[in-house]
Amino acid sequence: MKIQGHSAIVTGGASGLGEATARELARLGAKVALFDVNMALAEKVAAEIGGVACACDITSTDSVNAALAKAAAAHGPARILMNIAGIGGAKRLVQRDGSAAPLEDFAKVVGVNLIGSYNVTRLAVAEMAKLDPMDDGERGVVMFTASVAAFDGQIGQQAYSASKGGLVGMTLPMARDLAQHGIRVCTVAPGLFLTPLLAQLPDEAQKSLAASIPFPRRLGQPAEFASMAVQIVTNGHLNGEVIRLDGALRMAPR
Repeated sequence: MKIQGHSAIVTGGASGLGEATARELARLGAKVALFDVNMALAEKVAAEIGGVACACDITSTDSVNAALAKAAAAHGPARILMNIAGIGGAKRLVQRDGSAAPLEDFAKVVGVNLIGSYNVTRLAVAEMAKLDPMDDGERGVVMFTASVAAFDGQIGQQAYSASKGGLVGMTLPMARDLAQHGIRVCTVAPGLFLTPLLAQLPDEAQKSLAASIPFPRRLGQPAEFASMAVQIVTNGHLNGEVIRLDGALRMAPR
């Protein structure tokens, strides 16, 4: 799919990997809607790229529907959906005081990362499927953002790994499901990237993390993630695939 002129949605588009992806899509001519809970940042980025900021809690159907309606009013129905919003968190099953890890913490991470991403997608593709097919029969593209933690999660990452592993497991069946509508689905599983969260760590901690990456021995740049995201859009034969973007990193237990 050519990106120029198409409407795109980027969840978590106000910062980090989402911001980089939104900027790259806009640079290539897409009309970008940023779905985020941080409206101050979303509006700033939207103003800089000529997009639209939409307040959105991806776990809420009403909130997603309102954001989709705002985006469609500004740019028309989206043919590109980038699911990048997510949260982290680590907690051991047995706490220092001997108590069990709170169930609500696990449910929150899975609720945002897995169920929230599914929620946005189910609502967005219902509209996408109504669009006229393009010359090659394609109607749209969906991308999910997993993590290398889906495959080799570290101690305490049960909730995060489960949520990202769920996205990995959902990719192929969703691609098969949406094939009849001409909608492709892929997932990127990034490794260690220099996001605002990692940038808050001391330099020595950043260097230690970078040293664990075989090559290139540095943290990934958000622009490299964005480059992969747009490649998924433009390469019509990428479908049902999970792509590790990690410099050959395999995470140690801790």
